[in-house]
Amino acid sequence: MKPAGWSLLLAALLLHPVMAQEKKDDKPVFVTVDKNNVPVFSDNPVPGASQLQLKEGNRMLAVTPTEISQRSIDQTPKFEVSITKPEQEGTVRENSGTVYVSGQVKPLFAQGLRVRLYLDGQAVAGPSSNANFILHNIDRGEHQLMLELSDQNGKVIATSPVTTFFLHRASAITPK
Repeated sequence: MKPAGWSLLLAALLLHPVMAQEKKDDKPVFVTVDKNNVPVFSDNPVPGASQLQLKEGNRMLAVTPTEISQRSIDQTPKFEVSITKPEQEGTVRENSGTVYVSGQVKPLFAQGLRVRLYLDGQAVAGPSSNANFILHNIDRGEHQLMLELSDQNGKVIATSPVTTFFLHRASAITPK
C-alpha cells in the first residue's frame, strides 16, 4: 500500500465515531501487511507489526448477533404498489366488458411476492406473481380498483391507492 493510502487508512481509524468508553483491560492494536499488501489488524503482536496509537474513545464495541439481525430487519425495503392502467378517473370503452389492469411494484418485484386485485371492494383475481390482470364481462359504469401486495407468508405488505375508472359499453336499449 502506498504511503498516502496508509495515512488515509489511519486517519479513518482515528476519526471513527466514538462507540464505547475505554476499559481498563483494553488491549493494544497492532497492524501488519499481508502478501497482497492488505493491512491486517490484531490485538496480538507478531514480528514486523506496528502498534497503533488510538486516541481515547476511538474504540468500538463488538456488534452482537441481535444487533445484526435488527439491522437486517430495519433494512427490509418498503414496497409500494400502484395501478398504472386504467388511469385514475379514466374511461374504458369496451363493449365486451373486458378491462386490462396493469400494476407496478417498487422496488422490483421480489421472489415470493403475490398481488391480488380488488374490483369494487371484492377480490376478483390473484394472488398472482405479476401485477397484470384481465377482467371479463364487467358491467358498465363507475368502478374502483385496488391492488394488494403480500409476502411469501401471505402477510399484506402494501396496498395501492384506489383507482376509479368508468367503463362504457353499448346498451341494448341505446346501442350508441
